[in-house]
Amino acid sequence: MEDKTGLTHVDEKGQANMVDISGKNIMHREAVASGVIHLKPSTIELIKNNAMKKGDVLSVARIAGITGAKKTFDLIPLCHNIPINKVDIEFRVQEDSIIITSRAVCDAKTGIEMEALTAVSIAALTIYDMCKAVDKQMVISNIRLEEKHKNEL
Repeated sequence: MEDKTGLTHVDEKGQANMVDISGKNIMHREAVASGVIHLKPSTIELIKNNAMKKGDVLSVARIAGITGAKKTFDLIPLCHNIPINKVDIEFRVQEDSIIITSRAVCDAKTGIEMEALTAVSIAALTIYDMCKAVDKQMVISNIRLEEKHKNEL
């Protein structure tokens, strides 16, 4: 049940509420999210040269982001467990930052935005974890939903 403010995850008493999607149709859904992690240029060089002691930063971050997307329903209490068709993660390495973009796809009764956002967040946190020994000034920012689409099957 939806409360009077239009918030779907809060009932009329103001209590947390998992949305009932049983009456919705399964649709093809896609979402794109992005975020940025700012690093020192010297850290970027280490990443580009695969010289970090913990290993290949971007490969590990890609796997972590995909895994995070698959675990979104475990991390965010009111998210539905949806079947994920695909999660892609791309990195655009800049002079002092890495732009992370994820694209998530499903055929489900509810959207896949949270999975795309989680993929970006976990990828960024993984980069942070793998680089924290050499860069104490990293900043993760601008994690946001870029677009979402749904089409009838």
